[in-house]
Amino acid sequence: MLTYVIYYTLQKKQQPNMQNPISQIRKRFENVPVNSDWCFKNVRSTEQWTHGYHRYPAKFLPNLVKKLIEEYTHPDETIADLFAGCGTTLVEAKVHGRVSVGVDINPVAELITKAKTKPIEPILLANKFKDLESRLLSFNPAKSKKLSLHERIDYWFFPEHKYKIAFLYERILRLHNEDLRTFFLVALSNVLKNCSKWLQSSTKPQIDPRKKPIDPFIAFRRQAKQMIKKNREFYEALQKENFIDTSCEIRLEDARNTTIESDSIGSIITSPPYVTSYEYADIHQLTGFWFEYIADLVGFRKNFIGTFYSLKQETDSVSFIGQEIINQLLVKDKRTAKEVANYFNDMHAVTQEMHRILKPGGHTCLVIGNTTFLEVKIKSAEVFSELLELSGFTLVEIIKRSIPHKLIPTIRDRITGKFAKLENKQSQLVYPEEYIIVAKKK
Repeated sequence: MLTYVIYYTLQKKQQPNMQNPISQIRKRFENVPVNSDWCFKNVRSTEQWTHGYHRYPAKFLPNLVKKLIEEYTHPDETIADLFAGCGTTLVEAKVHGRVSVGVDINPVAELITKAKTKPIEPILLANKFKDLESRLLSFNPAKSKKLSLHERIDYWFFPEHKYKIAFLYERILRLHNEDLRTFFLVALSNVLKNCSKWLQSSTKPQIDPRKKPIDPFIAFRRQAKQMIKKNREFYEALQKENFIDTSCEIRLEDARNTTIESDSIGSIITSPPYVTSYEYADIHQLTGFWFEYIADLVGFRKNFIGTFYSLKQETDSVSFIGQEIINQLLVKDKRTAKEVANYFNDMHAVTQEMHRILKPGGHTCLVIGNTTFLEVKIKSAEVFSELLELSGFTLVEIIKRSIPHKLIPTIRDRITGKFAKLENKQSQLVYPEEYIIVAKKK
């Protein structure tokens, strides 16, 4: 809190007649109209290039990233995404011939992004797939039974499917070429849910007792063929523009503390995890267990920003707007209030890191949505705007866009805050609209 008091006091000394900065931020958000140019209704850009390699919740819309690149970046500067997720920003940067670097704390996200941003010579890939297919004929379940696997794999998979997945995994790991190995690991990762007992329509980890999982060999073949087709399109498009060798790097790091050099980034395009939203550690646990990223799920969860599991005891925020939200939540549920306070405080560290790595005059384009939890309006967009100003940015533009219904991640019960079905009378769309906050480093 002291940080903001000092900030506000200094501002008042410099400009005695200026309005309260909090009032200025709130005023900027009043009656912001939905900008139809940024809504991209009925688009299918998630199926273009390599964007569709792997399912990922609340995916960054490629057309949105494309427009931000074209309006707020320069060809000779590096683009960064501190919440790279499944690599949408990095793929679009490569298609535009822009050097890029991404950061994500999730090893599954790192794996997916590596595959999506690395075009492979089509003939080489096709030949290796044929070879891999032929190896499936040698499958012997008796040999797979000897493998030592994480105990949670038995919870999620029937034995006959588990042994086939183990065989596939072992065969892929034998590939000497790292790019090929990464490509086929992502193909396998994306079919794990289909081959498991996990309720297919749910992002939450729950077993469907009536589900009949798909045979892993069939699912893998189908997935690999789709990816091979998209790789060819991606490769040929990049080859045509001479962008195949354009640098694109993904780092397994924390957005609050990266190894990106200070004053080295031309622009940042990112969409942070939304408050009280997805538990990415849980969602990707199947891949985590199989690929040995996770030994202890509880410990793994604690590394993520905005997670329910990394609870500390603070209920104070450097953000005045954030503190108001936290105080309202404290009356409703102290645990949720702590979770939101942790989230806002972590995001303050992220905005400071953004300021450190950006060049003077560089832009950060941050996509975030507001929500309502326990009947408390959580105005994340306003909080982020305040945090950006606290970190030394100047707000340039605030864009409001509606989210097509099919892209909305989920819905909540208005009273309990729990996820609900649309037919629930108390249900509401979690993120019917979102904001694009554009800020500039002074």
